[in-house]
Amino acid sequence: MASFTASTFIDASPREVYAYHARPGALERLLPPWQRVRIVRPIDGLRDGAVAELELALGPFRRRWVAEHRDTREGASFRDVQLDGPFAAWEHEHRFLAEGGGCRLEDEIHFRLPGGPLGQLLGAETIRRTLERTFAFRHTRTQRDLLRHQRFADRPRLKVAISGASGLIGRALSAFLTTGGHQVVPMVRRTPALPGTIAWDPTGGRVDADALAWCDAVVHLAGENIAAGRWTATRKESVRASRVAGTRLLAETLAAMPGPPRTLIAASAIGYYGHREEEVDESAPPGEGFLAEVCRQWEDACEPARRAGVRVVNLRIGVVLTAAGGALARLLPIFRLGLGGKLGSGRQGMGWVSLDDVVGLIHHLLFSGLQGPVNATAPAPVSNGEFTRTLARVLRRPALAPVPAAAVRLAAGEMGVELLLAGARILPRRALADGFAFLDGDLELALRFELGR
Repeated sequence: MASFTASTFIDASPREVYAYHARPGALERLLPPWQRVRIVRPIDGLRDGAVAELELALGPFRRRWVAEHRDTREGASFRDVQLDGPFAAWEHEHRFLAEGGGCRLEDEIHFRLPGGPLGQLLGAETIRRTLERTFAFRHTRTQRDLLRHQRFADRPRLKVAISGASGLIGRALSAFLTTGGHQVVPMVRRTPALPGTIAWDPTGGRVDADALAWCDAVVHLAGENIAAGRWTATRKESVRASRVAGTRLLAETLAAMPGPPRTLIAASAIGYYGHREEEVDESAPPGEGFLAEVCRQWEDACEPARRAGVRVVNLRIGVVLTAAGGALARLLPIFRLGLGGKLGSGRQGMGWVSLDDVVGLIHHLLFSGLQGPVNATAPAPVSNGEFTRTLARVLRRPALAPVPAAAVRLAAGEMGVELLLAGARILPRRALADGFAFLDGDLELALRFELGR
């Protein structure tokens, strides 16, 4: 069989690194965002006989991959063995070795490809290169996550209710928090709610306050996708209602509770600032346009909870960059074909942020004393033109197909003007002053990490 080994020093004890891998959410955190993999059945604890099932997209085809844990030595090592999947054979040993006050994380893989000796000859080197990218990402994310968990390791573990837990940010946040030992309680619209969830119906004005009472904090991320279609009058009202009505329901529910969760972190957006030529921070007044109006009403809807003594944070989230979804995932096919280019003049500011830093900032705010508006944007904003050139460079493609402003207006109307042609250079001054450390402050390095480049 062919073999591959990855080895990295992690600044944490072997037991901490092992515990990270053993907790719910670890598998999702360690799947590279550029790989098209879906978790069908997560691992039920790190123990002998535990089974995980994944679904891989191999071109137009999908392939099941089932692996079983064996030879588990708590705090020291475990093995994954393929029961069914794309390889003729696959064994993966994870080792957590004490070294110099930290942990030597080692992954050793032995694999055999289908097709006999010819398949092995033709494909083994390609698999090794893929594994190099994969484990460079896995080990880096392990170190980064543990670094953030360590900062608040002396604080009690939290029980956190999350609305929008199945969305892009919600999934990543849920996985991250559980790897740190926190308990996540998704807020779901299904009735009856599943065990371990909180039922809520923002349209009907109902939420299970008794279940919320057991939580330490609420992270409210739910809201309709603003980029799902042209902004007709009906669509604009739907976007507004999905944000304002749901937020007001939560805030009023918390305000009426005798012992509400101590913290409400409510999503907002950098659309609050509208189009600006100058750099802005949280002290800037709202801008003009539909998005700015919605964001102002969105944040104002938190007022009942704030008046009742709940610590409320309005998280103004920028353009979230991850290959797993959102704006970057939509752009990748275009740029990979060499058809990318700036939008309009390309001078409009772009307040970007990596998904890891949004998750890390929410984690920081759960323990911080900050309240009020907080910008979730990288400390080095760029223009649309700078972003375009950087993404093209990372992908090693030209970016010679600019999209005229008139074409954006024709194709997307008001939505295109506000989302694509408007922008601002937004600074996260309050997060930085509170001691939050952005791990992805450089756009090119952030893109290389997200894309495995």
